Amino acid sequence: MRRSVAVVVSSFNQGLMVREAVDSVLRQSLTADELVVVDDGSTDPASIEVLADLEREGVNVLRQLNAGVSAARNAGIRSVRSELVAVLDGDDRFRPGYLAATVPAFDDEDVVAASSWLEMFGTAEGVVRPVGGSVVDFLARNSCPAPSVFRWHLWRAAGGYADDMREGFEDWDFFLRLLTPGGRIHIVEEPLIEYRTQPGSANLQGMTRRLRLYGELIDRHVAVFTAHARAALLAQESISISRLHEWEQLVLANDPTDLGEATFGDGGMAAHVRIASSQNHHPR
Repeated sequence: MRRSVAVVVSSFNQGLMVREAVDSVLRQSLTADELVVVDDGSTDPASIEVLADLEREGVNVLRQLNAGVSAARNAGIRSVRSELVAVLDGDDRFRPGYLAATVPAFDDEDVVAASSWLEMFGTAEGVVRPVGGSVVDFLARNSCPAPSVFRWHLWRAAGGYADDMREGFEDWDFFLRLLTPGGRIHIVEEPLIEYRTQPGSANLQGMTRRLRLYGELIDRHVAVFTAHARAALLAQESISISRLHEWEQLVLANDPTDLGEATFGDGGMAAHVRIASSQNHHPR
């Protein structure tokens, strides 16, 4: 069964980048039934000109006073009537097969949203492989990219994106609300999102506030975190173990002469011992 799909592109002072985002939607092998660009109060003359050009070319452009990406996405989603909605930030791009690969996932009624791996470009490069999953898989980390596809009626049931979350994690919060009643998020194991990396991006700025924002996320979803506290704590510990192992390998591959002070109670001492033991058995 052919499902209708709308794409909502949010934009704020992104100049020609928003045209790249729109062009990536227009190049989809599975054509979107609706396309809406939401201008979140751009003030940059170049951005305003690009948006005006898109409008003259027939693209539906909605304009609002600056209210943040959540409010922009919600405004765009409210304006469409397709069964499925894909959201895309104005500085990112879909590869041509993105919709064709994600939309079929909704043949499974258990799927509440879908996305794909992504490829970074710009300041940093490389493929990133989120895993998706159920609500438990989203307690320790966000497991789905912000560019994603979801069912319109579930967006409404979840209350949309949180307009008051303007510092980051609004997509993580939304996915938790989608998943709390049940279901899973499907990830296509292919990099079909081109994710722009640049100094000063909202994502990087959000990382400087990560601990506080994560605490606020727990407060917003205290019931589900409480119900799955054991799984959430074990997932956090698994992440710590994995990163500690990566640090060990990096140190061993270089000059492990100054490891700094060993931390206590988190595996740090054991890591120092393993590195020292490796040095003793394999002197340079």
